Amino acid sequence: MAEAEQVKVDETPIQAIQRRDSLEKHLQTRPDSKDLKDRHILLDTNAAPSLQSAAQDLERQRATDSLKKGLEKRPEKEELIERNILPHSTAAPAIQGQQKELEKHMRADTLEEKMKHRPRPEELVKDGILQADEDPTK
Repeated sequence: MAEAEQVKVDETPIQAIQRRDSLEKHLQTRPDSKDLKDRHILLDTNAAPSLQSAAQDLERQRATDSLKKGLEKRPEKEELIERNILPHSTAAPAIQGQQKELEKHMRADTLEEKMKHRPRPEELVKDGILQADEDPTK
């Protein structure tokens, strides 16, 4: 039973011509080094291969240091709120846009309500707030 379960492997040698043809076919479709550098497979550097890893580590460390320096100079949230860069809101960021729209509509409703109750120009002239020649309706 153990012999029946064994998988037979084809061990016939590949002909030298077939092997050469296969290798030529693969070499013809091989991407050039510029394409590999563009795809970040090969490093685009003139450094020796033994130094490429160290150069890459130094570049990564430089970028990390630059980001840390930028984050240290970043203003605090309270300062951004004081300068009106960030809105002062306790709402979740996902609904702050809707909150802003609601506030806008509430201000419009308040303004509309106040416009309905404002005094007419005749009353302002009568009360001495406007001159008779300043009547905006004429």
